[in-house]
Amino acid sequence: MAIDRVAISKVAKRYGTERALTGVSLELAGGSLCALLGPNGAGKTTLLGILSTLVRPTSGQVHYHDGAAAREPDDELRREIGVLAHAPLCYGELTAIENLEFFAGLYGLPDIGARVTALLDEVGLEPRARTRASRTYSRGMVQRLALARALLARPSLLLLDEPFTGLDRGGAAALARALAVVKAAGAIVVVVTHDLEAIGDVTDHVCVLRRGQLVHEDRRPEARRQIAGGYGYAELRELYHRHAD
Repeated sequence: MAIDRVAISKVAKRYGTERALTGVSLELAGGSLCALLGPNGAGKTTLLGILSTLVRPTSGQVHYHDGAAAREPDDELRREIGVLAHAPLCYGELTAIENLEFFAGLYGLPDIGARVTALLDEVGLEPRARTRASRTYSRGMVQRLALARALLARPSLLLLDEPFTGLDRGGAAALARALAVVKAAGAIVVVVTHDLEAIGDVTDHVCVLRRGQLVHEDRRPEARRQIAGGYGYAELRELYHRHAD
């Protein structure tokens, strides 16, 4: 069942004596894109890890909701979560098509051929590269393949950590368009990025972390979201510098 809301309640994470997160609480809604901003070491990647269920919080809870039902991490839930992390999690000896077919098998997805082609078109990976071992790809091409892998099972919660790394302007624009499509389909999208220009127009929820704490949260009201769209680069930049510096 799809995730339509995520409630994060007083989540903290310690690594030994180091505090990565301190009592973070927020809600994420379906059909929205949250830009998770903050300086290096603010706890952004740790929070994404906790949302993905791959990192266990030291204290606090994350609830995944279907209507009124709270959900705890299990295999069914994890199939609803797509992750693009710093490591691309793709196999270098396999082609793009083979990588996606392999992960489709893990997800138990049948008749995946058309889906693979459509995804590689969507992320902008050139047809002539798709049958070549991915170890021969540039950083940007690997990033496109990693995004296709994250989108493969049509996740209702999509988590991306610096997804614009290695992409040129055209690639960044294509990624932003792909995220807009995912958001419009009702998914929750959370993006950690320093590329505010690329993400501004599709962002309607901003959270700023500093030293493991949520220091600012701003969300577009539904009516304004429909009329004005995202925040735009200038507004995101102003929010970032006002609260993260």
